Amino acid sequence: MRIIIYIYKDSKLASSLLQHKIVLTSLIDRQEFGNIESPIYARLQQFFATIFTRMQVKPSMQPIVVSLPLCHFDDTESAKASRRQLKTAIFNVLFDMNVPAVCAVNQAVLALYAARRTSGIVVNIGFQVITILPILHGKVMRQVGVEVIGFGALKLTGFLKEKMQENNISFQSLYTVRTLKEKLCYVALDYKAELSKDTQASVEVSGEGWFTLSKERFQTGEILFQPRLAGMRAMSLHQAVSLCMDHCDAAGLTGDDSWFKTVVLTGGSACLPGLSERLERELQDHLPSSISNGIRVIPPPYGVDTSWHGAKLISNLSIFPGPWCITRKQFRRKSRLMW
Repeated sequence: MRIIIYIYKDSKLASSLLQHKIVLTSLIDRQEFGNIESPIYARLQQFFATIFTRMQVKPSMQPIVVSLPLCHFDDTESAKASRRQLKTAIFNVLFDMNVPAVCAVNQAVLALYAARRTSGIVVNIGFQVITILPILHGKVMRQVGVEVIGFGALKLTGFLKEKMQENNISFQSLYTVRTLKEKLCYVALDYKAELSKDTQASVEVSGEGWFTLSKERFQTGEILFQPRLAGMRAMSLHQAVSLCMDHCDAAGLTGDDSWFKTVVLTGGSACLPGLSERLERELQDHLPSSISNGIRVIPPPYGVDTSWHGAKLISNLSIFPGPWCITRKQFRRKSRLMW
């Protein structure tokens, strides 16, 4: 099992965490969960201990908000058991550290909350997976979600790397390429029209000097809508979101279909300028008017820290921790009943 941990290092965010008496930890699994073995407890314990030490807070002093991983849509009994085991391991570690209460929320739900919504579709452009999660009144509707596996931030960075090599632009590492993607790349509203424009721009990368990109700037993001440009046989971003909307419409989960017409983007690569406008336009062109009417695509409300801000919003509610959290006593009682 591989767990990727993201620790927020920004000092302003850290100060805000302490001010609001909340510690947010994002655990993101970039692979299938697989079997959860006993070493996971020790690894989680070490991780949380490090967080508390660096934040200079006592575990017993405040409730914790944990951002749960975005999981693959594998609803086999084995996959469900693995997800339960991971969540249980997180709770066990935190309560053994005397945390008074834990609020565990799916990362996509936190992103939706950051956009001041409780219902909608969250599109997460992850490391190697694009996950489209419909959420109704704060509940993830996994059965109508869509995933595009093997397509994500890594593919975008790899495509930009290839384009730079084709144009004899030298660089030292993938970190440089990723930095250029984040600082120079964007998504064109009209790809064909963009090809005839002068799109050259330059930026300095610390330790490596200045880099100048031209058409690579918008060609990189274009593979989200035309995967074949990168040699991929995969659903495009708008096709995947359209399919998810079709699922939501067909499921008839409510009498009002407006709940899934708000799309919130999240993830580092979702911050590419122009992405939300292009996706909204493609959806309106791709879907029948009965579904496309009223669609709105919202860029990551707080950039890469969108889920963090969703957690902060929860922690600032007058009823928090209240119904949002489970206490150590409640967890122990529930665990005894399960066994």
